[in-house]
Amino acid sequence: MSLFDWFANRRKSDPISHEQQEREISDGLWTKCEACSVLTYTKDLRANQMVCPECHHHHRVDSNERIRQLIDRDTWMPINEQIRPQDPLKFRDRKPYSDRLREYQDKTRLLDAVQTGLGEMDGFPVVLGVMDFSFMGGSMGSVVGEKLTRAIEYATLKRLPAIVVCTSGGARMQEGMLSLMQMAKISAALERHREARLLYVPILTHPTMGGVTASFAMLGDLIISEPKATIGFAGRRVIEQTLRQKLPDDFQSAEDLQKHGFVDAIVPRTQLKSTLVRLVRLHQPQEEETATHLIPLPHSLPIGMTGTTQG
Repeated sequence: MSLFDWFANRRKSDPISHEQQEREISDGLWTKCEACSVLTYTKDLRANQMVCPECHHHHRVDSNERIRQLIDRDTWMPINEQIRPQDPLKFRDRKPYSDRLREYQDKTRLLDAVQTGLGEMDGFPVVLGVMDFSFMGGSMGSVVGEKLTRAIEYATLKRLPAIVVCTSGGARMQEGMLSLMQMAKISAALERHREARLLYVPILTHPTMGGVTASFAMLGDLIISEPKATIGFAGRRVIEQTLRQKLPDDFQSAEDLQKHGFVDAIVPRTQLKSTLVRLVRLHQPQEEETATHLIPLPHSLPIGMTGTTQG
């Protein structure tokens, strides 16, 4: 019997131990890169901010990990964290929308697809919003719109920079017009922030699509993207079917958008915090501007109009 036959017979006779061996390898200890298939020790990958050391592919990270990467330790203070989604349309597809919400809340330990709060970056206070793709594809519903609007209004009131990490498939269809109106609501808050001469920076990550791209993701003073992020409004297949022609391979990539002037800078995740710190330092408001340019802020829309409830 050859050595190869011996190993083959051993594997057939002991499939359980082989399965256990496979589980041990894939049970969170090592992470396989989606782009180059290289195995990396998960602890080392997290230390490198979930960027593959071999091919520099940026793995998707959740909102908690993103906050950990950007905000100084022990300075994060969530705001409006108890705003909960409702089901004003009693929407149902394969299952009721209310049931779908509960499933994602149990799965992600989040109430909706965004976290907002106040924190420090290298000692500089900022207001940060972080969207989370793991919650219904980061779709923008009334809670996302309300939380981002309140966060931007707070940044304007306190004269702080506003930063939003964008990742989304677009507006949430289960909330219909209540979802679409968030585009205008957030944009109006950003206009008041701009009139107060304060900094707003959106960070586009993979993917940023639909109504998010069509509103606050593209309204920044400086628009930053991670490398190779997919950014657009309609999907590639829809555009190809409409135009009846093949699109370039790099269409809707961050690099293509930068070439056409839609993105100001492509910044690797490992350099993102240091880049933001430099921008915030450069855009610190002058002391004499504080009283001159502070503008009165209207209250947010009534809770009943946004489809949200404060728990």
